[in-house]
Amino acid sequence: MHSVSLQVGEKKLSLETGRVAKQAAAACTVSYGDTILLVAVSYKPDPSEGVDFLPLTVDYRELSFAAGKIPGGFIKRETRPSEAEILISRLIDRPLRPLFPEGFRNEVQIIANLLSSDVEHEPDAFGIIGAATALLMSEIPYNIPIAAVKVGLIDGEYIINPTLAQQTESKLNIIVAGTRDSVVMIEGGAKETSEEEVTEAIKLAQPEIARIIDIQEELVKNAGREKLNLVVPLMEESLQKEIKETIGDSVDQILQLKEKEAREDSTYELMKAVAEKLQEKDDAIIPKVKHVVDEMLRSKMRDKVIKEKKRLDGRGFTDVRPVSCEIGLLPRTHGSALFTRGQTQSLAVTTLGTASDEQRIDDIYGEESKSFMLHYNFPPFSTGDVRPMRGPGRREIGHGALAERAITPVLPKETEFPYTVRLVSNILESNGSSSMATVCGSSLALMDAGVPIKTAVSGISIGLVKEGEQHVLLTDILGDEDHYGDMDFKVAGTKDGVTAIQLDLKIQGLRVEVLAEAMKLARDARLEILNVMNSTISTPRGELSKYAPKIVVFYVRKEKIGEVIGPGGKVIRKIIADNDVEIDIDDDGKVTIAGEDRQNVERAQETVQSIVQEAEVGKVYIGKVTRIMTFGAFVEILPGKEGLVHISKLSRQRVKKVEDVVKVGDEVVVKVANIDDQGRINLIRKE
Repeated sequence: MHSVSLQVGEKKLSLETGRVAKQAAAACTVSYGDTILLVAVSYKPDPSEGVDFLPLTVDYRELSFAAGKIPGGFIKRETRPSEAEILISRLIDRPLRPLFPEGFRNEVQIIANLLSSDVEHEPDAFGIIGAATALLMSEIPYNIPIAAVKVGLIDGEYIINPTLAQQTESKLNIIVAGTRDSVVMIEGGAKETSEEEVTEAIKLAQPEIARIIDIQEELVKNAGREKLNLVVPLMEESLQKEIKETIGDSVDQILQLKEKEAREDSTYELMKAVAEKLQEKDDAIIPKVKHVVDEMLRSKMRDKVIKEKKRLDGRGFTDVRPVSCEIGLLPRTHGSALFTRGQTQSLAVTTLGTASDEQRIDDIYGEESKSFMLHYNFPPFSTGDVRPMRGPGRREIGHGALAERAITPVLPKETEFPYTVRLVSNILESNGSSSMATVCGSSLALMDAGVPIKTAVSGISIGLVKEGEQHVLLTDILGDEDHYGDMDFKVAGTKDGVTAIQLDLKIQGLRVEVLAEAMKLARDARLEILNVMNSTISTPRGELSKYAPKIVVFYVRKEKIGEVIGPGGKVIRKIIADNDVEIDIDDDGKVTIAGEDRQNVERAQETVQSIVQEAEVGKVYIGKVTRIMTFGAFVEILPGKEGLVHISKLSRQRVKKVEDVVKVGDEVVVKVANIDDQGRINLIRKE
């Protein structure tokens, strides 16, 4: 067994191997305080046939016992991964994938299990550290050490690996993964944080990452296995040369076409023609032709950018494609918007609900409810494809989470807007950064629905082509520029700052200075798009849709909750039935009333408030006689509140018999004379 440790932030980070999971290719246990994560790596010894990509899968799972819990529901075991687990799986995958050697096609599986949780620190960054360490120790030809830390910003002070509690107060929460001297991946959110503050956080993460890599390399030195040469060429060099000769200058002609559909159609026809011509050379020629054509397109596109200073569609490097915005398209929805940027289009729809519509989440951190959800759908027709329609995949979940993170900082507080809000972004066309189109469309749809968001939010993606020391940044990248380029850097925010950030690279790291340059370009593009959005709608509508539920929230004294509910719930059930509303009462006295009809909601509110209302000495009420006694009449002045009018107080004249003056059911005007120590109300009849 070998272990190494280091103080990172407020706690000690430890890496260990050799105790458990010894039949895996390699395994690493990562400990941070009482949080323990086991990451195991396995691989198949033979390359996958017919594929020209890295078949890497990453699965992160939170085992309920890690927090001393038993899973809820009928099935008392872990089943399919939650969205949170899928997001962390993606987070581990993204910085590692581009660092594998080119041409490596063996199937690799990384499994990360959370074994113990202090319920203070999320294990996402530790998953990246553990996976990279296990890969480095294994015989898999992965050789680049990387590590990751989380950075927060509270009251101007940067914090390494902030706790969950600190993250709620933090102005910035990002994960930075990198090598010793460059950044590989960034993921996180912010509360309208400046680009300079984000850049500083990335800079501060770099030395911490380098320190972790030091102990990582120490562990690998002591426990690492000899690397195997598992990189097998996809095809013989002679065949590759023949395919290129057959293609000729056709790739150059394809790249002259500015329209995506024209390029795709011409590429398909080229691949088909070349494959048919060389079919006798190799039975599995189709994937090989596809690979060569793709590599030639990649090389030529990059040369076009670096040497000719030209983009595929003829735009300048900092130009944003034409943007158009429409709102109120769908008459029966609560809010809708169509955002189009070039050939990328999002139809965003807002739906408002009540507290009963909140999402209930039960995970190792406890039970909680979520009143804002943003869901992203990517149907195959958006890219002209045909594929089975199933549940949301990892891409859909990841893009939805990114857009949700971007929008959350501008949402109103629950006390100001007591609605559950669900946003759905349906991508109708996709040619570059549909997640950022989702941010823009969602912002518009919220305003169209009348949700009082603080300000509009937009987003853009910046690309990169880097050859040697030369690099070119591309604003608002096309799908092909993303595919053949080196970077997809998504930045979302308001006019005042960044709200979400995501960096993915296809190269082995990037200097912070280049990222700072990209963020400035992203800000300029973001403001340009915001101008177009604000010309469509600049402030939320003053009224909600007539089809949206009507909700009021108010508080009653805790000791009055029982009176509102009544014996066995009799009182509250009657209010609900009489007014066709939903009523929720929390333990702190918070009352939420929701319904389709505003008048019914207001009437139910008046009823509840009258129940909890207290009689006031000296105040005059119109009451109803409920009981007659020989000594006086009981009069209900408030719902459930009776007072006694003594026989001597029924009239200025002498009264011999109560029935001579009032009868049960009579309405009478009374004044509260006093309330005794036992809460009994004494009334005087006012004639």
